[in-house]
Amino acid sequence: MVSLSVLLGVFSAAAGTWMATAEGNTAELGAAALVLPDAPGGSGGGSGTDLAGGKAPAPKQATTEAPAPTTASSEAPAPTETTTAPPTTSEAAPPPTTKAAARVAQSTTAQVISLVNDERAQAGCKPLTEESHLTTAAQDYSDDMSARNFFAHTNPEGVTFDQRIKTAGYSKPGAENIAKGQTSAAQVMDAWMNSEGHRANILNCSLGKIGVGFTKAGNYWVQDFGY
Repeated sequence: MVSLSVLLGVFSAAAGTWMATAEGNTAELGAAALVLPDAPGGSGGGSGTDLAGGKAPAPKQATTEAPAPTTASSEAPAPTETTTAPPTTSEAAPPPTTKAAARVAQSTTAQVISLVNDERAQAGCKPLTEESHLTTAAQDYSDDMSARNFFAHTNPEGVTFDQRIKTAGYSKPGAENIAKGQTSAAQVMDAWMNSEGHRANILNCSLGKIGVGFTKAGNYWVQDFGY
């Protein structure tokens, strides 16, 4: 199942939802945006999408027991004494490190930003510049949705996307797109560009900054935009 959500408004308000079915798959689309009084002009829309994933079971430890050594007397044959060595433990190879997973995510999010700027160039908009605080906000939120298995612009505690962005250290949040289920940068961009609200955020020429988050477990995606 793939889903996208969109919120529009002076702060954020629910907008319409688009659903389609094809060969057994369903998709939902939507978007979210924040209009700032001192924004350079124009309004953005923000959106979200939902995708699935899971965790592999922890590797089990295998134990082997060494053969018991024997000791013998040099005199008359005597009963053999045996001792049992403590079992040794062999561990399976560790899963990919967090750093390796982070490198994969960074490569994927860089592809998303490149595709965003390709679309903006065709629409006559200036390219968006990646901004570290927006990137932190986006990655933290995709990780949170994956860890707690929810999909929305507002988290279970009621914190909205613009509040999250400000908490991350960026003072002029603009919009947000989220997605879940797409397995590549090309797939998620295709879904967003075929949704009116998400496309409006991507092609909002008033926006100048972007941060993208991607979490492999569940394939959660977040685009956070700023003025």
